[in-house]
Amino acid sequence: MSTTQQDTAPDDSREVPEDLKGLSQGALVRKRFLGHTGAIVSLVVLTLVVLLAITSVGLGPWHGWWQYRWTQTPVLMDGGRPTLQLFPFSLGEHPFGQDSVGRDYFAMTMRGTQISLAVTAMVGLISALIGVVIGAFSGYFRGWLETVLMRFTDMVIIVPVLLVGAVIAYNAGGGVLILGVLLGLTTWTGMARLVRGDFLTLREREFVDAARLAGASDRRIIFKHILPNAVGVITVNATLLMSSAILLETSLSYLGFGITPPDTSLGRLISDNQAAFSTRPWLFWFPGMFIVIICLCINFIGDGLRDAFDPRQRKISTRRVRETVPAAGAVVAGAAPYGRFEGTAARPDGPSDGDVGPSDGTGA
Repeated sequence: MSTTQQDTAPDDSREVPEDLKGLSQGALVRKRFLGHTGAIVSLVVLTLVVLLAITSVGLGPWHGWWQYRWTQTPVLMDGGRPTLQLFPFSLGEHPFGQDSVGRDYFAMTMRGTQISLAVTAMVGLISALIGVVIGAFSGYFRGWLETVLMRFTDMVIIVPVLLVGAVIAYNAGGGVLILGVLLGLTTWTGMARLVRGDFLTLREREFVDAARLAGASDRRIIFKHILPNAVGVITVNATLLMSSAILLETSLSYLGFGITPPDTSLGRLISDNQAAFSTRPWLFWFPGMFIVIICLCINFIGDGLRDAFDPRQRKISTRRVRETVPAAGAVVAGAAPYGRFEGTAARPDGPSDGDVGPSDGTGA
């Protein structure tokens, strides 16, 4: 008579850590986001960039702490070279230099950062709004409505954004509002597809069936029950849309179809001074540096939000795994570990010869 022992080890790797027990969903998201070093550093840097751009040259009639405006043309000094010094630190009269007509390049760069950030925020808001509505309705109602909305989405996807943006901006005149609305109306397709996929999954969940049986309307189910559970996908994709929007605005402005003078943007600054690349390269350094910083910060913040909203992205510390999961090869309930029987060799494609055998020594 042979006996077989089955030992089931508890799945400790799925246990909720002690520091996360009893926390609400919002608290869990906040704790995960604050634990993402790259996202926190990027958020601080982006906040400093926004504050610098707003407080330096001001907004509207309010004049900031910097002495020059982006439209003023003081006397050209030392060929327009930057006066910024790091050791010892000193801004000087024109820290980013001057352009060919003598305008202060620091003031112009800060104004360009304001415009680029404004366009980026408008694109993120408009794209998220349109994409969420179309994706939610197509994913929840299905049927002919989904077919119509998805075919319309496919049509928008194949439209070349830069070409359409250049034509419309050229005919309507460049401006922050026009450019932001234009890019927002053409970059929502990715958001719609992601939200639709999330709604297709969530509409089959038990809490949606319970709400439907309780008599909740379709509108209430969409906006009160399903949409809050899709906020992670929406938030992450919105940040990625904002990152791509600043590059689109830069491309259009560089081609001459974006922001029009006397206003300016980061892409416009590079476009206006492309002829001076070999003689005065600092006219490219500073706008390009701010474009890279803003894009990297937004991308890192998006990564942090993705890790915070997606519980599958939770990082498990090595110390916690060693404390909770039994070590490989440990003897459980007196049974020899796999592949450790004397005189036998472990087979990767199946049990070894000593895994299962007669217990009374009488043979098979």
